[in-house]
Amino acid sequence: MPMLTALYRYPVKSAHGDALTRCRVDARGLPDDRSWMVADPDGRFITGRECPQLVTVAATVDEAGLHVAAPGREPLTVSRAAFTEPHPAVVWRDGFEAWHGPHAADDWFSDFLDRPVRLMHTGDTRRRVSAFPDIPLSFADGFPLLLIGDASRRQLEHWVGRPLEMARFRPNLVIDGADAFAEDGWKRLRIGEVELELVRPCERCVFTTIDPDTGVRSADGEPLRTLARYRRGERGVLFGQNALVRRGGMLTVGSAVEVLEAA
Repeated sequence: MPMLTALYRYPVKSAHGDALTRCRVDARGLPDDRSWMVADPDGRFITGRECPQLVTVAATVDEAGLHVAAPGREPLTVSRAAFTEPHPAVVWRDGFEAWHGPHAADDWFSDFLDRPVRLMHTGDTRRRVSAFPDIPLSFADGFPLLLIGDASRRQLEHWVGRPLEMARFRPNLVIDGADAFAEDGWKRLRIGEVELELVRPCERCVFTTIDPDTGVRSADGEPLRTLARYRRGERGVLFGQNALVRRGGMLTVGSAVEVLEAA
């Protein structure tokens, strides 16, 4: 039977993932997943697509707030309560109100990225998934959760001919014990007390070519080039499944994955 083998959240959009072993989820996904983002001074989102070095920023969250660290930089901790200034924010074509924090956080990221930026927090604000208006969303691109089968990553490694870190693909949930791309044929899953609906394949971009440890793009365009050869669909190059939480609860690494309904 398939099993949940890894669980990740990304407190800062495009920054390094935070591995969890157990976490409660609800309709918004994992708590604090993409709850912060780096934006230009006007509030428009900035990602690793244009600033690849963002992926080397380590970000974790606890009761004290957000902790960030990066190569050559002193670590910084920012309290949630410090984000008090309402500020317009834009992710793709969605405009909404978010919260701007202390200038020390802006300066930390501006110095690291060598451009003027702001650090924004969602607070209680949540965008809505356009196709599912009842579903809240953080600063994530389009859906609360991304699920990928580890066998799919291994198949892609075989096609490309070299190791590929799962971190390139930024999943929230990693499943093993199923065939490569088995997730394409799943519609509803139960993992412990949680029920998920897989609603749409994830379209992949140049982000997959960035080494998650160094922030350097691959010179040969891999693995996106190979994905485009084997995994091109009507919507683009596809890898992984976007998911909605239909029944919240506790997720625990090592839990069995039950397929309730095929696609």
